[in-house]
Amino acid sequence: MTSPDTKKKEEQRPSRWRDHLEAATMAIVVAVMLKYFVVEAYQIPSGSMQPTLMGSPEAGIFDRILVDKFSFHVRDPERWEVCVFKYPLDRSKSFIKRLVGMPGEQLRVQFGDLWTRSDAALPWKVLRRPEPVQNAVWKKLDPAEQRYLAWKPDAGARTWVTHGRAGFEARGKGAMRIPAEGDSIRDLYCDGYPDSMAPKLKQSDRVRREVPSGFNDVGDVRVEGRIQARENLRAFTIELREGERIYSFVLPGPAANGGWAPWKVDLPASSKAYPAQPDSNVLTKAEGAEEKQKLAAGRRVEFAAQNMDDLLQLELDGEVVWQIEIPAAADQRSSITLRFDGDADVDELQVYRDIFYTQGGGMLAEFEIPADSYVMMGDNTQDSSDSREWKLASYKWDGPGSNGEWVHGNRRGNPSALRDDPNPKRVLESGGARLFFRDEWGELHTFRETPGCEGQFTPAPYVPRGLITGRAVLVFWPCWPLTPGLDSTRLKWIR
Repeated sequence: MTSPDTKKKEEQRPSRWRDHLEAATMAIVVAVMLKYFVVEAYQIPSGSMQPTLMGSPEAGIFDRILVDKFSFHVRDPERWEVCVFKYPLDRSKSFIKRLVGMPGEQLRVQFGDLWTRSDAALPWKVLRRPEPVQNAVWKKLDPAEQRYLAWKPDAGARTWVTHGRAGFEARGKGAMRIPAEGDSIRDLYCDGYPDSMAPKLKQSDRVRREVPSGFNDVGDVRVEGRIQARENLRAFTIELREGERIYSFVLPGPAANGGWAPWKVDLPASSKAYPAQPDSNVLTKAEGAEEKQKLAAGRRVEFAAQNMDDLLQLELDGEVVWQIEIPAAADQRSSITLRFDGDADVDELQVYRDIFYTQGGGMLAEFEIPADSYVMMGDNTQDSSDSREWKLASYKWDGPGSNGEWVHGNRRGNPSALRDDPNPKRVLESGGARLFFRDEWGELHTFRETPGCEGQFTPAPYVPRGLITGRAVLVFWPCWPLTPGLDSTRLKWIR
């Protein structure tokens, strides 16, 4: 028989349904707190950050990423971080771009690079990415592009055995060049994509018709590979051309005589520095660099040479041994030549180019960034709606839906386009035309097009600090083997 005290305790105990309800409520609260304040998953819908982040109907890949939303509650965003933010001209949408411009500075797009200064009285200074970021955004030249299929031999190298673009067997005195004489490395759209994706992009009608490709010479390039010297090799020289300039990195071989010059920078008298940098031509080298540059017979050595943001650099076996700053060059025509005086075998060759920030076509090239605001650009600079081209549309009209004040929103596309999704959108009706205009808060307005409702359009390139909600940290999907048929793994940290 149940005692009165026991019965009273059972009546006071919460019911099982109440236990479940409290647990479910707490789980929802925790999930919401995590989503809005700690971490959230996003799907990349467009290609503005390709190939860093894929959102491509042509390739059939839409990256899923994790976004850290906690860090920006305790600190401000930093340059080069990949940020998620509410689009200032349509706050119902979230965008993802790379942060390139900081509050209170001036920013310029010039020669395909980004430049900064804090005051108009100071010279412009080229912006250099941290090494992890630069390593992540180097674009491997499209291996299917005809001009890059193989190294081009000069007269002395025509009998050498070549292995496409991967390497060759140098015998005697001669040189290999990429691309062919008279051509230049350019900003081809499919550079940087995995080999399996580039053909799909090239087959896309949209990419073929709408995306500019290969119009700009790119001077910021990198070559890397392995060399195995033979006993009669006197010197191996890497030459990077930029316009009329030739930058030479000389590695002596086993048969080298004394007096070799490990470094040569050929700046023609006609070249002009832009801007003049007081610390240009300052050479730094690692301890024992001369010894590290001597190639021993039979030993494979990894090498890499690059011209990046007016900084020349030579690496041997993963270590930077030489580095020198150079004046900027307006002429960005570029090529890479590997020159041999003697025998050697070269393999695992790979050539990269930098992101070339495009300008023109109505895009902004200079920015005076307000305090507490930022400039955002996509890594896919040829196909990215970013700070360079954002425009604010403003309308005021009389009649229904108007309070006599200006309404602001994103200016996008041709208002009369049928296939696109422009803003505003112009639709012909009996008696005239009607405009459909979505404002910066996502609210849709509709009004008659009359002489008193002409729109005003102004550049609006800046993202206020309060609209930046997180930083992208990880691509977690798609990944092999969880996605059958995927021929490119996307699992990676985002730099």
